[in-house]
Amino acid sequence: MKKRAEFLPFSRPSIDEATITAVGDVLRSGWITTGPNCAAFEQEICDYTGSRHGIALSSATAGMHLLLRALKIGPGDEVITPSLTWVSTVNLITLSGATPVFADVDRETLMITPETIAPCITARTKLIIPVHYAGAAADMDAILALAKQHNIPVVEDAAHALGTAYKGHHIGQKSLAAIYSFHPIKNITTGEGGMFTTADDELATKIKQLKFHGLGVDAFDRNTQGRSPQAEVLTPGFKYNMSDIAAVIGRHQLAQLDSFNQRRTELARRYLELLQDIDEVLQLGQPDYQFIHAWHLFIVRIVSDRLDRDGFIEEMKKRNIGVGLHFRAAHGQKYYREKMPEVGVGLPNTNWNSDRICPLPLFPAMRDEDVDDVVAAIKDIFSRGDK
Repeated sequence: MKKRAEFLPFSRPSIDEATITAVGDVLRSGWITTGPNCAAFEQEICDYTGSRHGIALSSATAGMHLLLRALKIGPGDEVITPSLTWVSTVNLITLSGATPVFADVDRETLMITPETIAPCITARTKLIIPVHYAGAAADMDAILALAKQHNIPVVEDAAHALGTAYKGHHIGQKSLAAIYSFHPIKNITTGEGGMFTTADDELATKIKQLKFHGLGVDAFDRNTQGRSPQAEVLTPGFKYNMSDIAAVIGRHQLAQLDSFNQRRTELARRYLELLQDIDEVLQLGQPDYQFIHAWHLFIVRIVSDRLDRDGFIEEMKKRNIGVGLHFRAAHGQKYYREKMPEVGVGLPNTNWNSDRICPLPLFPAMRDEDVDDVVAAIKDIFSRGDK
């Protein structure tokens, strides 16, 4: 196989000239921190997702931190979440003093289910955090029904899932809250940033206070066009607000989200067709309930006896193609491996997938020919028996 002349990255954000111009306009406006663009971005996210409240933040990780503080989760409490996720959620649970309890995932969809959650519930369980993995939807009706039986709130990790629908509605509408990420590899980006959405008025008020020093008002109020100089600290808080520079990028990205996701869907379908006869590459299974996939990631599992996942990644790099690793199970990270060595025993599906998952390049600016190159490289690797 002929090596690609140009490196194909695993992901690349799509930033157009109109967005770059809009950033310049914000810089020239004199209002570059939390301001009118943040307020507009929050409302536009609410309009898009069907949420009552949207709170723009410096990251999705910040949103998870504020959530745990707002719910007063701490020592003695347990939080159920998958280990097959980015480690930030597990870190924040641990830093709160609570204990992360890992539910195993479905072997094919990579999402936790009521069947894997139920054995993890104890009298100390204070929260369940399902992950909408790769842009598919977790089975929220079933998860919420189980949680209701035990009076446990559910917050959706929607970092992969802006544009994901579940049974006719955007995800995040039935649970206590949802948290979105705008990291550069996500379906839309603000450079760095996140959004916390909820229909709960009291929770929204707590998150707004905690995100900005504990003040009773934000840096920008829609009515006063600024912050009252008499604003007082109501509770100790943090500094997790989004800037207007980031927000204006997000607004332009959100306006293009449907077209971005449509292109992702087209590329994913091409992968699905071209990879189906390669025995060493196992695609993910799709849930059997009605949902719309946002295709944040296109995940495969490497199941060759001759070449493991890490070797496959190296072979792809030799062919000028970048691939990622989303995610190595959190309990396999050094800190958790040493502090919680026993937790991996009850996670057979998580462990099996953690050793094999590999996302292939997927971003809106990719051409059909790029997908063809990725598939050709995979065929070349396994036809040669590279080690």
